[in-house]
Amino acid sequence: MGRAKRISWILLAGALAVIACDRDKDAAPAQNTSVSASAPASEPLKLPPDDGPPPSVDGDRAMQYVKDIVKFGPRPLGSANHKKVEEYISSHLKGDQVEDDVFTADTPEGKFPVHNIIAKYPGTKEGIIILASHYDTNYPMRKTSYVGANDGASSSGLLLELANHLRGKQREGYSVWLAWDDAEEAMKPDGSGGLPNEMPFSEDSLYGITHLAEKWQADGTLKKVKAFILTDMIGDSDLNVDRDTNSTPWLEDVVYEAAKRLGYQSHFFGRQQEVSDDHLPFVKRGVPSADLIDFTYGYNLAYWHTTEDTIDKLSPRSLQIVGGVVLETLRILDKMDSLPAK
Repeated sequence: MGRAKRISWILLAGALAVIACDRDKDAAPAQNTSVSASAPASEPLKLPPDDGPPPSVDGDRAMQYVKDIVKFGPRPLGSANHKKVEEYISSHLKGDQVEDDVFTADTPEGKFPVHNIIAKYPGTKEGIIILASHYDTNYPMRKTSYVGANDGASSSGLLLELANHLRGKQREGYSVWLAWDDAEEAMKPDGSGGLPNEMPFSEDSLYGITHLAEKWQADGTLKKVKAFILTDMIGDSDLNVDRDTNSTPWLEDVVYEAAKRLGYQSHFFGRQQEVSDDHLPFVKRGVPSADLIDFTYGYNLAYWHTTEDTIDKLSPRSLQIVGGVVLETLRILDKMDSLPAK
C-alpha cells in the first residue's frame, strides 16, 4: 500500500494455539504461518446462487493505467507530480458524476492541499458500496526515486479499470462509489523503508480518508454506506491477499466466496494479519469494511516503501484476479436479500 502501516502478525500454531506478535513498521516482520482461509463470521450468510457469467477484467488495460501513474515519478503530497496524477485520474472520469473533496490538512510537516476524488455510479437499490484506493506516495522518501508501483499505483489503476465496467450502465443493485483517497501516507518517518521512527503511523496518516468519513458522517451519507472495500498493494506478481482481522468478518467471507466462485481462492486469505489501513476510519464508524491487501511484498517486505517498489514486480494477472473478485463481490452483495449492519 502507499503509506506506512502498523501490522500485527497473527501466528497460529496447532489447532488454537495463538501467538500474536504486534509490530510497528520499524520492527522486523514476523514469520508467517498459514491459517484457514474460511475463518467464517459467527452467523452463516444467506448467499445468492452462483449464476450468470463471471466478470471479465482487462488486466493489461489496468496495468497500463498503473504504468502511466508510475511514469509521473514520485507523487508525494504537495508535489507537482502529485498534481499531475490528480489530473490523470480525473481525465479518465470525464462524463462521470465526480465529487472533488478538497481541503487543507494540517500535518507535522505543515499545511498541505488534499484532494479526494470520488466517482459515483448509481444503482437501483438504496445504499452505497465504496471501493477505495489511495494514490499518494511516501512523503519522507520524496527526494528518492520511490514511485510506489504496488503501493498506491496498482490499486489506483485497478479502480480506473473498474470504472470502465461501471460507466454508462444502470446498476441493478447498490450504487457504487470509487474513491481515490489522498494523503494516506505518513508525513514523518514511521520506521518503514529503513527510515527512523519519528512518529507513529496512527498519529500521522490517513488524512484524506478520515476527512471523507467525518464529512459523510456529518451530512448523513455514512448511514447509506452498506460496505467499504479497500484495495491496496494488489499488483504483486506473487499474489497472496491477506485476511485482515481489522476488517468485518462477514464481508471478508463474501470476498472469499467470490474468489471461490471464480477459482481464485488460492490467492486469498492463506495468511491472517491485523492491518492498519485506509479502511479504519470507516471501521471505527461502524461501516462493514474489508481491506484487500497482499502485505508480503518481497522477502521480509524487502520492496515495501523502498525504491525497489517498481513496475517489474507487478503482473496484469494479479490485477485481473483482484478486479474480478471485487466485481463478483459486488454482484453477491447486490443479490443478497439484506446485508448485516456490522
